[in-house]
Amino acid sequence: MSFDWNQVRAFLATAEEGSLSAAARALGLTQPTLSRQVAGLETDLGVTLFERGRRSMDLTETGFALLEHVRAMGEAATRVSLAATGRTELIDGHVSLTTTEGFAMMHLPPIVERVRERAPGIQLEIIAANESLDLIRREADIAIRHARPEQGDLIAKCVGGTTAHFYASSEYLDRRGRPKTLDDLADHDFIGFESPATMLGILNSMGMPVTAEHFKVYTSSGIVILSLMDQGLGISVMTKDVAESRPALEQVLPSLPPFDVPVWLVTHRELHTSRRIRLVFDTIAEYVQERSRS
Repeated sequence: MSFDWNQVRAFLATAEEGSLSAAARALGLTQPTLSRQVAGLETDLGVTLFERGRRSMDLTETGFALLEHVRAMGEAATRVSLAATGRTELIDGHVSLTTTEGFAMMHLPPIVERVRERAPGIQLEIIAANESLDLIRREADIAIRHARPEQGDLIAKCVGGTTAHFYASSEYLDRRGRPKTLDDLADHDFIGFESPATMLGILNSMGMPVTAEHFKVYTSSGIVILSLMDQGLGISVMTKDVAESRPALEQVLPSLPPFDVPVWLVTHRELHTSRRIRLVFDTIAEYVQERSRS
């Protein structure tokens, strides 16, 4: 099967923008031209990709199945084009990136190194914060989040994931004992992320006999939680990649099912028109996908 890349690009823009008019604006085309390209791809493939409404274009089941593959094609085409023309040297400007403290500490250094190698002129601003910034109001250009955003005007892509488990320092467990059952947790202290109420419902639903009194300390800072755990002050939940970087930590009750922690890349519609945002977005996606496969 041979593809007309202009048709594929028209399909991708329409799927992400939600309408022909918005997609045409994003690509700098007229709406009739873009409509013909989408219809041409449907004809060439022999499928219907969109249910056409008066003001929107909704993906069919076949369209959804194609979307992730087409996104990968778009990202690869961008990298090929930039590499072939040497234009990465000419991409410059400011890109703001927000993520959690844990992700920033563990993963942003190698990501920044890749961005610097590919486009030395890009200036990256890193906002390490556990609260979500508003991308629609341009508080940041790109966000790395662990939950899918609810705003429909953003572009979001799940690029991988990790798992979270219960951990404590070996010194703490030597002193207080290693829990062998859920009931044993009643004799331990916990370090809470944000308020105890945030975690209590989840822990109690898992059969853990813990109350607010078990949370002797809590904080919204992932770095502070790590420091408290290193000091031997209790048990807390931590992602596997972060915990494994701290030799003093060990997993508590390894038989417990893990918490799934997806990694979502989120940005605004300027992804279609800004080469610097596209390059940083694709570099992060590439890194996370590699880590998820390893």
